[in-house]
Amino acid sequence: MTHWTDAHCHLQERFFEGDDAAATDVHETLARAYEGGVDRVVVIGTSEETSRQALAATDLAGPVEIYATVGQHPHDALSDIEPVVALARRGHPKLVGIGECGLDYFYEHSPRTDQRRSFATQIALAHELDLALVIHARDAFDDLVAMLTSEGVPARTVVHCFTGTPDDAQRCLDIGCDISISGIVTFKNAESLREAAKLVPLDRLHVETDSPFLAPVPYRGKRNEPAYVTLVGEFVAELRGESFVRVRDATSANTARLFQLSAR
Repeated sequence: MTHWTDAHCHLQERFFEGDDAAATDVHETLARAYEGGVDRVVVIGTSEETSRQALAATDLAGPVEIYATVGQHPHDALSDIEPVVALARRGHPKLVGIGECGLDYFYEHSPRTDQRRSFATQIALAHELDLALVIHARDAFDDLVAMLTSEGVPARTVVHCFTGTPDDAQRCLDIGCDISISGIVTFKNAESLREAAKLVPLDRLHVETDSPFLAPVPYRGKRNEPAYVTLVGEFVAELRGESFVRVRDATSANTARLFQLSAR
């Protein structure tokens, strides 16, 4: 039986600092995911430290298949990116993507020029290593589309945790990007996102948790985890007027294609 895939989550130590250890044990988290119907997750790097931790997580034993990416988040664009580049070039059997990387003009924790520099480096790295590119974009779709058009869109690229308008989604689709939907789609004020989620072709659609952030309704405000990707997927299926089995199977297949995961 095909199960759900969480296309984007964070299971690294850094993201659980200060939380109750019993509630954030990774083995227990993954056990709950499997019991809930999730059998694959992709753990996403956002810095050298979290990228190393993502790769280390792939060694965890259990029924859930774990893959990893390495990257530098736009919030951290002032940091030296070379250690991340070196880590990616070193390779790893479960390394499947570069990112998350991109542009965030909402928080602007790093200057825009540094964000663009970091993003360009990682676009080039995805091309060089033939790995998927995982993009973070917030309030920056004009520059995002311009940069991807200029630098060249890697053959397998996804805009994760999409929060743009239907027009933003269409522009990303038009240049070759896939779209990944998170629990934000269940929030009351996310009508524009829901309209965007309806227009994404089924063969370009992914679902994710972005855990431990952005838990879907009815867990909004609590710690998110991969088990909840089923809630995201089922909500998206109902929104689109499709069966949850069809959305589950399609999104799992899309994520396997995107990251070139092993055949089931």
